[in-house]
Amino acid sequence: MADEIQLVVFTLNAGDMTCEYGVPITQVQEIIRLTTPTRLPQVPAFVEGIINLRGNIIPIIDLKKRFNMPTDEYTDETRIIVVDIDGKTVGIIVDQVAEVLRLSLSSVEPPPAVIGGLTAEYLTGVGKLEDRLLIMLDVTKILSEGEKKELRDM
Repeated sequence: MADEIQLVVFTLNAGDMTCEYGVPITQVQEIIRLTTPTRLPQVPAFVEGIINLRGNIIPIIDLKKRFNMPTDEYTDETRIIVVDIDGKTVGIIVDQVAEVLRLSLSSVEPPPAVIGGLTAEYLTGVGKLEDRLLIMLDVTKILSEGEKKELRDM
C-alpha cells in the first residue's frame, strides 16, 4: 500500500542504551551473519575491511564507528546488512536485526535537527510505534561523496 513503508529494523547498542533504527526494505539486498572482514590499510576508521560475498568483494562499514558511538565486542546477534549505496554494494555492521515491519506514513514525523549525535542529513524521519520510537535512516546518505568515491575505488 502506498500509505505505508516497509522497514528492516535493527539496533545499535551504546553502553546501556539501545537505539532502534529502520531502513526501507527497498535499500536492503540481504542480511548475513557476521564474517570477519579482511582489513585494509589506509581506509577510514569506520571501514572494517572487505568480505567475499558469493564472488563479489564488498566493503564492510561498522555503523557505530560511522556514527561515533562507543563500540563493543561483536556477538552472535551481530549482523551485516547488505545495502546498495549509489550502485555500490556495501555491508553495514549492526548489533542485531530485530524485525521487518510495516509502518503507516501517518505515524512518521520529520526528523529533528539532531538525534543522539546524528545529524538530520542521514535521517528520513522518526517512526512512532506504540511504546517505541524508530529512527529512520537513509543508508545512501551515511557516506559523504568523497567517502563513496573512496569505496568505489577500493
